[in-house]
Amino acid sequence: MFLKPLFVFFILFLFGNAAEVKKTYHKEYYRTGILKLEGWLKNNQKSGYWKFYHSNGKISEKGHYTNNKRTSYWYFYDTKGQIKQEGHYKNGGMANWWLFYDTNGKINHKCQLNNGKKNGYCLKYRNAKLTSAQKYKNGKKIKEWYSFASFKRENKLSDLK
Repeated sequence: MFLKPLFVFFILFLFGNAAEVKKTYHKEYYRTGILKLEGWLKNNQKSGYWKFYHSNGKISEKGHYTNNKRTSYWYFYDTKGQIKQEGHYKNGGMANWWLFYDTNGKINHKCQLNNGKKNGYCLKYRNAKLTSAQKYKNGKKIKEWYSFASFKRENKLSDLK
């Protein structure tokens, strides 16, 4: 008598959970037939690894989603396939260190971000050489240093982590 309700509960639990988690691989194409985007949908929300493409077929961006929000590390490319920027997402917003590249594929600047705004340090480069360091708070520039010695006098290097 006790086993029958337990068995029914087990079957409902097993099939109920299977119906809840619907995971499919999704692809969309441009009118030309070139792949536009691809990735995993879980319960009709972006989840897992995704790739997006320019209309010429070159990759435009790639990274992970959780519950339709960008998470983890992402890469962005121009229409020629050259890297433009890369960095972390947290709760759908740009966070932590981001690298920004010039048209030759060299780092132009790298910045600490919080919710897509500069918040912390920004290091600027020209021809792969550090030219200045800036400090930001909520997107507003506070100060800029043009020599490593002056920067070091006023800041802790551990803040650059």
